[in-house]
Amino acid sequence: MNRSTTASWLKVMAGAATLSLALTACGGDSDDSDAGNEASDSPSADASSEDFTNDECSGDSTSADTFKVGGILPLTGNLAYLGPPEIAGVGLAVSDINAAGGVAGADACHVIEDSGDSTDMSISTAAAQTMVSGKPSVVIGAASSSVSLNFVDTLTDNKIVQISPANTAVDLSGYSDFYFRTAPPDGIQGNALGNLVAQDGHQRLAFLVFNDTYGTGLRNAVQEAFTAAGGEVVYGGKGDGDEFPAGQTTFSAEVTAALNSSPDAIVVLAFDETKAIVPELAAQGWDMSKTYFTDGNTADYSEDFEEGTLEGAQGTIPGADASQEFKDRLVGWYESAENETLSDYAYAAESYDAVMLSALAAIKGGDTKPTTIQKNLAAVSGATDGEECTSFTDCVELLDAGEEIRYAGPSGIGPINDKNDPSSAFVGIYTFDETNKNVFSATVEGKS
Repeated sequence: MNRSTTASWLKVMAGAATLSLALTACGGDSDDSDAGNEASDSPSADASSEDFTNDECSGDSTSADTFKVGGILPLTGNLAYLGPPEIAGVGLAVSDINAAGGVAGADACHVIEDSGDSTDMSISTAAAQTMVSGKPSVVIGAASSSVSLNFVDTLTDNKIVQISPANTAVDLSGYSDFYFRTAPPDGIQGNALGNLVAQDGHQRLAFLVFNDTYGTGLRNAVQEAFTAAGGEVVYGGKGDGDEFPAGQTTFSAEVTAALNSSPDAIVVLAFDETKAIVPELAAQGWDMSKTYFTDGNTADYSEDFEEGTLEGAQGTIPGADASQEFKDRLVGWYESAENETLSDYAYAAESYDAVMLSALAAIKGGDTKPTTIQKNLAAVSGATDGEECTSFTDCVELLDAGEEIRYAGPSGIGPINDKNDPSSAFVGIYTFDETNKNVFSATVEGKS
């Protein structure tokens, strides 16, 4: 969730006016444009009839003889809404791998631990210790950059590969040889959002941002893009000291101060705190259509706010808008495994691809140990200019033939670069409808 100084956009993204063209070109004709980040009510007939498996790890399994996928994901806390789609991505990938014969003769399995959130780091600390004891091939997670920073050293010290499907903080770029991510660094999302605000005609921007690695880093990236486009930050900017602590529950003072700076747009950078910030903004008479959100809070609020509260507000979520077929398969797996309906897709594709890249790296290297995966992960992502393949089966066939590959999965990321970040990625633009649901409207692509 930040890399403002090293992210460079494609030429069509150079300024606010050209961003408008890019949004129009990328967002107009998708059959899924009204689905957004919200799950389909009913999976397709093919997905609902598919035989999914929920392959949970046995207590004695290790990376010595199993492709063991650990997960440290938000089951509780202020990012708990990201838990189901990320779990679905992991579970569906493991199911697909086993359906295709496993990893070089070894079965795949998954085991998920709770990451909690940054307000109680003891939860993720305990989860990381459990993972170390369990000897996984790879650990998927955490969703929060601050939480990952809490336990990344533990996994690195034990030479366990960690791949986050959602971390974007600049502090994690190149942090460790054993830390990777399938989510783009914040320079990409920040540039997209800053230019979107400018393109919408706003000139004075206020931030309501929590004092968190993710929040402040993404704020800096948005601010850089917005001011480069000619805008002015009037409250909550870098160095102003206006951040609030994570977990705060009342925001009358912060909202009053922000509105007193006479902004014509506000960016809210927070997690669950958003549910208290939005009603305060509305109560103080703010035009909510001039409010912008990011991946930490661009979510379905239809059960949280009075109808129409967020209508016209916008937000960004890193990641391509995956195909309806993939979404239907996620829903099908989640209903089969959890007996519940999946209500969000955020970072599901990135979670799926993290598992697939790990499995392919294991096959390329010849075993399911984390050190083998670490050595081969960038290569199977396309860093060695291999032949593109889009399914596990097709990629394995190429590897068995001695070919270099580039796995191109539903997340749409480019090859992993020398900082273990995606070299390119998509950012989705979402608009809130009258029911306070975030509806997909466009996609832009950027390079890091």
